[in-house]
Amino acid sequence: MKQASLFNDDARVEQAESIYTKTTAKNLIYEPSARKPHVEELVERVKTLELEARIERSGVSDKEKQFLKLAAQRHNGFNYDSIADYYSHATPEMQRLMEESGLVIVDFDKAIELGFVQLSESICNQYASEQS
Repeated sequence: MKQASLFNDDARVEQAESIYTKTTAKNLIYEPSARKPHVEELVERVKTLELEARIERSGVSDKEKQFLKLAAQRHNGFNYDSIADYYSHATPEMQRLMEESGLVIVDFDKAIELGFVQLSESICNQYASEQS
């Protein structure tokens, strides 16, 4: 399938299409690290903390500060490799909460159940035929 290009550069589109593959690994096996990362290694908050400090120093209303601080959270950068390692060493309760937050996807059916994966009818039919 050919993608539209803003610049009508067919060669670049064809090159990009050849880089990517449509195949996926069916049985990815995660090998946990022997080292449990510190919880502070799981998220990078520098940009968020800088924004929160600027918001706090600002002259906007308290309600506006509250809103802006919530919005600043989207600048957190999650380290999913460390999160996966942490998960493998966590308590069952922590693991369940991490799954419910979408920090790890352990089971495809569970991801659907929790609403992290939404399937179109054709993909759903394909998935169902693979299971039988």
